[in-house]
Amino acid sequence: MKYLFGILLIVLGFVVIWKTNWFLQMFGRNAWAEEKFGYGGTWTMYKILGVLLIIVAFLVMSGGAFKVLDFLFIPG
Repeated sequence: MKYLFGILLIVLGFVVIWKTNWFLQMFGRNAWAEEKFGYGGTWTMYKILGVLLIIVAFLVMSGGAFKVLDFLFIPG
């Protein structure tokens, strides 16, 4: 199941990176991203979101996501 979920996240991340202009037209500009990243910030935010989705997908498929969550939330 984790592999299916991971593959779906990879595909979604790829589509977000590939079709950024479509997402920009469908959802519009993001005021926070435009303020923090400057002009074109929403475009950059969509690209970063796509890359993060792919990274999370690989972490989920490899089991590394649980190690990261343990590190963040379990006091050591």
